Amino acid sequence: MTDKPAESDCPRDPILRVVPRPADINANGHIFGGWVLSQMDIAGGIVAGRVAQGAVATVAIETMEFIAPILLRDIISLYAHVERRGRTSLAIRIEVIATRDGGRTEERVTEGVFTFVALDENHRPRALPPA
Repeated sequence: MTDKPAESDCPRDPILRVVPRPADINANGHIFGGWVLSQMDIAGGIVAGRVAQGAVATVAIETMEFIAPILLRDIISLYAHVERRGRTSLAIRIEVIATRDGGRTEERVTEGVFTFVALDENHRPRALPPA
């Protein structure tokens, strides 16, 4: 196994698990960066929405690192947890792990920190519920 994430790096269960399709590959045979970015935004939004107990919006991508390419037959698992909490916003760290070779290899392929803001019914920032 290569570059398997440490148990403390991510929650036990993935927030999202997806398999890229042939339409998601670029001319190099790797998955488009924009595809994985959208999957990360979905996973981060799930965690942020749970914490905010309602609607959230992505307001920033603080860091983003493409560590290794995602290949067509990879199973992609996205792990996410709250890294920082503000009055109206949450910074969510998202780690992407590719499972390859029929499950024999796991590799960290991408990670980043996305910031979400909690929204009220008028789509304006609102305070997060107590922790």
